[in-house]
Amino acid sequence: MPKEDAVTVVGAGLAGSEAAWQLACHGVPVRLVEMKPVKFSPAHKSAGFAELVCSNSLRGDRLQNAVGLLKEELRRLDSLILRAAEATRVPAGGALAVDREGFSRYITRVLTEHPLVTVVHEEVAELPEGDAIVATGPLTSEPLSAAITRYFGEDGLFFFDAAAPIVTADSLDYSKVFRQSRYDLGGEDYLNCPMSREEYFAFYRALLSAETAELHDFENDRVFEGCMPVEVMASRGEMTLAYGPLKPRGLTDPKTGKRPFAVVQLRQDDAEGRLYNIVGFQTHLKFGEQKRVFGMIPGLENAEFVRYGVMHRNTFLRSPGKLDENYQAVARPGLFFAGQMTGVEGYVESTASGYVAGVSMAAKRLGRPLPRFSRRTAIGALAHYVAHYPGRDFQPMNVNFGIMETGALPSRKKQERYAAVARCALEELSRIKAEYSL
Repeated sequence: MPKEDAVTVVGAGLAGSEAAWQLACHGVPVRLVEMKPVKFSPAHKSAGFAELVCSNSLRGDRLQNAVGLLKEELRRLDSLILRAAEATRVPAGGALAVDREGFSRYITRVLTEHPLVTVVHEEVAELPEGDAIVATGPLTSEPLSAAITRYFGEDGLFFFDAAAPIVTADSLDYSKVFRQSRYDLGGEDYLNCPMSREEYFAFYRALLSAETAELHDFENDRVFEGCMPVEVMASRGEMTLAYGPLKPRGLTDPKTGKRPFAVVQLRQDDAEGRLYNIVGFQTHLKFGEQKRVFGMIPGLENAEFVRYGVMHRNTFLRSPGKLDENYQAVARPGLFFAGQMTGVEGYVESTASGYVAGVSMAAKRLGRPLPRFSRRTAIGALAHYVAHYPGRDFQPMNVNFGIMETGALPSRKKQERYAAVARCALEELSRIKAEYSL
């Protein structure tokens, strides 16, 4: 295939680098466009590819952990990012952490030396014509963000991420939590965590004193204008929460037959009812503080968080209905997106989206069927979430077992259940690899 038929990949972060690698490995020429060092975003400092802006950790590495399973799937699919991570690994207990500079150098060298990859350093201000993968990340430059907005419409691109925490249903204490909608309207759609007066004020004091995450220099308090953090709301008065998201009106605790002093509501977040978000709890607290303070809510003492609340600058698409399960634009075949801008959250998740976009584009160019990763795999569950999330409040998501299709599981013990999910996922991945010659 001549180089003039190259696929354009915009952005050489984790997702773009992975997509470019997969295309080249399948014999498809790549024009990899990276604006650094011509122009830097406020968060980036290095000219290298796949710069890790925040942590140097790719998180847990055990198969009983969803991100550990996702990493193993990517290893078995010959991911460049996982190759680089293993080559530059540093001690981090059960996590996979890397020497961030060595990690970036490894990926930069491999791609710049590949005969099918042509690297161009320039800023892209418009969506490329022809076959292209856009992987410009949560700090996409303003001109390209404007071009994406023009293409998808004003409601197609978000510029700030305001997400409430999500917990697993099976980690809740149902001796304290009860099902009911306010005034019994809509059936029993909500889980309710009732608070006594004493519990409410203890929670209120802990919330006021909790430590918030540091704002980066590319963020400012404008992020809070449209969606107030729960800790900011609490600071406006001791009863503000009780008259706001924690109001108990229309709810009766069946154990007492009375209305609680305050109620924290949980709303189902997935079709199967395995995940619940904490309603109205957008927050800028540090993750450890969220676990500590929100663990004071009756019924959430041992809650397992699959996503902590976040409020920060994060450009991402309203992807459901706009992207398909290959991260391809529904209305424009041949235009793919990848990385955090699609609605996946995290280094490994971004890599997974880049992998799917890359092998899907390669299949398109080679006249082969586009691969379909089922929800029994972690990589497929993420793609399904991005393409088909049913709610109106789509937000970026880390991989977790709650979004996977697991079927009936033999054990009630969490680690045994997760190990069974991982075994099934890797068996399913082997089938998919054979079917699509991956």
